Amino acid sequence: MSTRRRTVLTAGAAGAAALVTGCGSDGDGGGGGETAATSPGTSSDASPGGGERLAATGDIPVGGGTVFKERKVVVTQPEEGEFKAFSAVCTHAQCLVSTVSDGTINCPCHGSKFSIRDAAVETGPATRPLPAERITVTDGAIRLG
Repeated sequence: MSTRRRTVLTAGAAGAAALVTGCGSDGDGGGGGETAATSPGTSSDASPGGGERLAATGDIPVGGGTVFKERKVVVTQPEEGEFKAFSAVCTHAQCLVSTVSDGTINCPCHGSKFSIRDAAVETGPATRPLPAERITVTDGAIRLG
């Protein structure tokens, strides 16, 4: 029985590693999160020392936010001039969140809701907050990374 248990534990660890790698990847070889994600040939969307341009600051509503599905990022503006970014991958079942309304980031799959301020869980079944993403805000532009 100990061999069987070891096999299950090993398979579980390998599956967890694959899940973390899969959820963190943006499909272009970047790991997401801590690194800037730029694509070749997008010089108008990238700047030296900054990442890919996501939006203009005026595109993100105060007290709300915008989901960038293709980048798997959600950017919020809890207070005027304060911008936050989080992974758009729900920590419950890895669905993409779909909307931001009434102060929460909302997942359509099972109803989890996360605070626009710090991505803390406001309504489950998720039990962990959305991971933070790094953004820079300069000259009216919000950039990933």
